[in-house]
Amino acid sequence: MTKSTMNRRSFLQTSAVGAGAFAAPALISSKALASSGEVNFVGWAGYPGLAETVFPAFTAATGITVNFKELPDQDTMFGEAKVALEAGGIDIIEPTLDRWGGWNSNGLLAPFDEAKLAMDNYLPGLADGSAGERSRADGQLFYVPSVWGTESLLVNTAAAKVSTPPSLGDLFNAENQAVLRPHSTLAAMGRWLDATGQLPRPWMDSYTDMAAMAELWDIALAKAIEAKGNVVQWWSGENEANAGFTANGATIGLCWDSTGFNLRNDGYAYVAPAEGAFAWHQGFVMMKNAANVDQAHELVKWVSTAEGAAAWATAFSSNAVGKGAADLVDPEVSKYYSATFDDAALAKLWWWPEQSAEFIAKRTEYADKYKAA
Repeated sequence: MTKSTMNRRSFLQTSAVGAGAFAAPALISSKALASSGEVNFVGWAGYPGLAETVFPAFTAATGITVNFKELPDQDTMFGEAKVALEAGGIDIIEPTLDRWGGWNSNGLLAPFDEAKLAMDNYLPGLADGSAGERSRADGQLFYVPSVWGTESLLVNTAAAKVSTPPSLGDLFNAENQAVLRPHSTLAAMGRWLDATGQLPRPWMDSYTDMAAMAELWDIALAKAIEAKGNVVQWWSGENEANAGFTANGATIGLCWDSTGFNLRNDGYAYVAPAEGAFAWHQGFVMMKNAANVDQAHELVKWVSTAEGAAAWATAFSSNAVGKGAADLVDPEVSKYYSATFDDAALAKLWWWPEQSAEFIAKRTEYADKYKAA
């Protein structure tokens, strides 16, 4: 989704939905029932609603059982996929739009058969437009959206030291105790330095030019290491991010919206920085050696329906991709998002750029240096 296609009303209408989303009965098609069997899915850890509610709803609608393996982050998923290319056992995985190209360049993926999907089910801007173009290679569809959301400031309202307006720079304030994901934090440092005129060239250059990356990420790394003393925990997945606040006393973090939603009643607020919240676009890819191809397509298609999109977004406390999901929105979730994203904050969303395999490898080196310093 591009910034120009989004407004506050559509954002709130397509936000994650609550438990009431499952009150409507599943629509069971004869084609879906004919595809009964199983599908092997690798996805994100820390979202119990998937196994508890979402997969049973999918099975009720289609007769297909989901064998789910949960992993904490995309780097681990990528490693698992490389093993599975030889050993088998994975049909569908769920990376983000900016990352799947690196998977494909490593020979891991097969394209989807669009005739087995329902591409008209998606909200405008998520599977078409620039996002749709980024989902294809050589004219074939390799990536289909499942949910989208943000990564922004999460603050202890009583203890965090926050600027007016809040800024990514607050993450590096020595008076705050921070829980951070290393590579996101380096990007936050780079964006903050860019916004305050402290870089020799635009931060976005680092995503398209590896020489520019070395120049700019060296600067961001050095500045982040100088401020590293306030880090109380690193996170790579949902469970670690939550623990940084609940167990280790963090007062500020750069976290997913789902973390903010989980802690919203415990004295924490999810806040958009002046530089704009990071925004991510998550979706499905199919392994080149997938054994359950028809069933994999059925899972992807179900998540594009109103019920399926609402269910998936509920599990992640994020935003649905399918038309009609707005009818299932939980007012509690709408209230949560509206408290963070007014029109101005939505207009500033910073979508993660495409990141090549070479970029990711180098980015990982910088993140490791940051953690080890």
